Amino acid sequence: MPGSAKTMTVATVGGLVLVTAYTVALGSNGWLWFTWAVLGLLTVGVVVARG
Repeated sequence: MPGSAKTMTVATVGGLVLVTAYTVALGSNGWLWFTWAVLGLLTVGVVVARG
């Protein structure tokens, strides 16, 4: 996996941890989950394109 794809994967997993922690602490926020889903789709696209 090239460096940019690895960086995006780490950012996506870190974002999931942050959004989950926010949801547990303060309640769900649809925009955060939507943003994380878009980031996840972009990451999948980069991994597939670089693979």
